[in-house]
Amino acid sequence: MLILISDANILIDLEEGELIRSLFQLPYRFTVPDLLFYDELAEHHADLLEQGLLLGEMTPQTLRYVSQLVMRVQGPSRYDCFALALAKQENCPLLTGDKALRMAAKAEQVEVRGTLWLVEEMVRYAIIDRAAAHRAYSLMRASGRRLPWEMAFQRLSDELADLSDSQPGS
Repeated sequence: MLILISDANILIDLEEGELIRSLFQLPYRFTVPDLLFYDELAEHHADLLEQGLLLGEMTPQTLRYVSQLVMRVQGPSRYDCFALALAKQENCPLLTGDKALRMAAKAEQVEVRGTLWLVEEMVRYAIIDRAAAHRAYSLMRASGRRLPWEMAFQRLSDELADLSDSQPGS
């Protein structure tokens, strides 16, 4: 099962879109660095652990890498660097919508995926339909989440129409 390391903003996007339960129905394991969870998510999003979010621990070597990364890259926060470092440690994709973190991940040769990909995966696996995805995007936008809205809605109209014809198991 594919492990995906997430930063905080992806989880907040999906909470605002009322898709957290749907997220954990995907055939992936979702992990955040334990330090990120306890410092940024635990107070207001502790229920994520009950829903299926896993906590990842960084090795001492990875923690040293984070220190170097924080000094080397401009833009991503220290906690963003924790997520990037854990993705590199586990050799798995990073989930983020943060532009600076995306650029840092690409420079570090870490695969990046985002909120749009996750929503499209939920549609592809028939966890939600296109109407639910549209509603989720509308909720995210209304709450002030920053995504490429025109692209998001366009991809729902175009690409996901094709995906619904070739859902897994059909």
